[in-house]
Amino acid sequence: MEFSRITVLALFCLAFVRTGAIPSGKDYWKYVWSNTPLPEAFSDLLLPYGKTNSLPIRVEELNQYSTLFFPHDLYPGKKIVLGNSQSVAKMVRPFTEPRQGVTDSIWLENKERQSLDDFCNSPTAIGEHKHCVSSLESMIDHVISHFRTSKIKAISSTFDKNEDQYVVEEVKKVGENAVMCHRLNFKKVVFNCHQVRETTAYVVSLAAPDGSKAKALTVCHHDTRGMNPELLYEALKVSPGTVSVCHFIGNKAAAWVPNYSVDRPCVI
Repeated sequence: MEFSRITVLALFCLAFVRTGAIPSGKDYWKYVWSNTPLPEAFSDLLLPYGKTNSLPIRVEELNQYSTLFFPHDLYPGKKIVLGNSQSVAKMVRPFTEPRQGVTDSIWLENKERQSLDDFCNSPTAIGEHKHCVSSLESMIDHVISHFRTSKIKAISSTFDKNEDQYVVEEVKKVGENAVMCHRLNFKKVVFNCHQVRETTAYVVSLAAPDGSKAKALTVCHHDTRGMNPELLYEALKVSPGTVSVCHFIGNKAAAWVPNYSVDRPCVI
C-alpha cells in the first residue's frame, strides 16, 4: 500500500486528536512503521530543544568519514584501514565548496566557513536533490514523499569508534541513487537529506582484529567530476571524472532505499 505525505500525516494527526495526546517524532515513526525500531543514527532528532552541547561527530570518529577507495576494493578478505590520508581535514569533505555544488554533505570542521542556514539554502549540484530537516517527522515526510511510498528501509553503519582496522567479510548491494540523510556537524540538530545521481549504496560487513564486527554503509560515486582534485590525487592518485570512487558513511547518517521484501523498513 502506498501513502502520500499528506495522507500519512493526516491519518497520524487524526489518531492523536481522538486520544488527546501530544504526538512526538517517535510516535510518528511507530505509526508509520510499527514493528521497526528507530535507527540509532536518527536518535539525535529526539533530543529536547533540537540542540546538543557539543559537535556530534567526535575526533575519534573522523576516520569513519575519511576513507576513499575504488569499487574493486570491495571484496571479502580485503584489508581496510579507516582514514587513508594524512590530511583528515580534507578527507572528511570529499567534494568542493557547497556553493560550487557539494554533493556529499558530511559537514565537518567548517563552521567558520559557512553557517548552517547558508549551507541549507546553498545551490545544489546538477542531479542532486537536497533538503535539510530538523525533526524526525520532517524526515519521514520527506523520504515518503520522495519515494511516493512507505515501503522503504533505513540503513546505517555500526562502526566501533575505537577501531580503525578491518577485513571485509561480505558486500551487499542495497540500491541505486539512495537518499542519504547526514547529521550535519553543528550543535543544532539538522540532517541533510539528499539524493545524488549515479551512485550505488552497499552494506559492507567488516571484522576487526579482536573479532568484533561492524557494518559499513558505503556509497560509490560513478560521476566524480565534482570531487576535490587535491583530495582524489592525495588519496587515490586519480583525477575527477576518470573513475568511480567509493567512501564509507559514518554512524551519524543513514541511507533510505526501496524495500521490496517486506511492508516496512528494516534497519541493517
